[in-house]
Amino acid sequence: MTAAATHWRIGPDRVLDLTAPQVMGILNVTPDSFSDGGRYQVLDAAMRHVDAMVAAGASIIDVGGESTRPGAPRIEVAEQIERVMPVVHAIVAQHEVPVSIDTTRAAVAQAALEAGASIINDVAAGQEDSDMLSLAARYECGLVLMHRRHAPDTDTWSHEWVSPPAYDGDVVTSVHDWLMARVQAATEAGVADDAICIDPGLGFGKDVPQNWELIVRSEVLVGTGLPVLAASSRKSFIGAVTGQATPAERLSGSLAVTAVQAAAGIRLFRVHDVAEHCQALQQWQNS
Repeated sequence: MTAAATHWRIGPDRVLDLTAPQVMGILNVTPDSFSDGGRYQVLDAAMRHVDAMVAAGASIIDVGGESTRPGAPRIEVAEQIERVMPVVHAIVAQHEVPVSIDTTRAAVAQAALEAGASIINDVAAGQEDSDMLSLAARYECGLVLMHRRHAPDTDTWSHEWVSPPAYDGDVVTSVHDWLMARVQAATEAGVADDAICIDPGLGFGKDVPQNWELIVRSEVLVGTGLPVLAASSRKSFIGAVTGQATPAERLSGSLAVTAVQAAAGIRLFRVHDVAEHCQALQQWQNS
């Protein structure tokens, strides 16, 4: 098995060290995200949250202007840009922390990159916008490729699947193979190998047992040698196990998943609760 990635290139002269865990803080400037929708639409509130996340130890701030929760309506490019650009400009002006733009649209990503963002976090892995992969290659930025089966407006909450979503073979092998095909597409478009990060897409087109299978077998993706992004924070499959219906109450379950994935070799964690995850990962690292 290939050794776990030790770095992630997120720019021509910018590399993120993955020999220690790194936390990506979530900033949704949306009215309808599943956990914190509406809290950070105003720039002052968004920047107070950014300041707090950076102070708590966030290594990346991930800015999104379109909710990806199941059933969420699609947001046009112009509105996404209007939502995200003020906060992208403000973060770049006030902090050294790298900015990630969470979007499936190349025009939104390009606007953020031109403003100083360093990473494209594409939950469609370049399949929704044919210009996304070549854009990432041209800007030499970091690129997250996530696995998903459905766009948000046709997806279902993990705990609401009547029967398990169908996969060819087991879910882990299927997700692995799909992601490797998207990695090949990205490299063929000119994206450098060490600029690509993969994300199994927990909560996207998977029922509760399938999500947990991906978590307990995280070493399969770690073994690709690519950086792996873990993004389980507050999701419904955690609540299905812990009994917490309210996303903000799922911190303990989120921390438990993070510990399991850290032990498997994952070093990138996209989370809502930055301070608590940074503290837990520091404790795990020192244990």
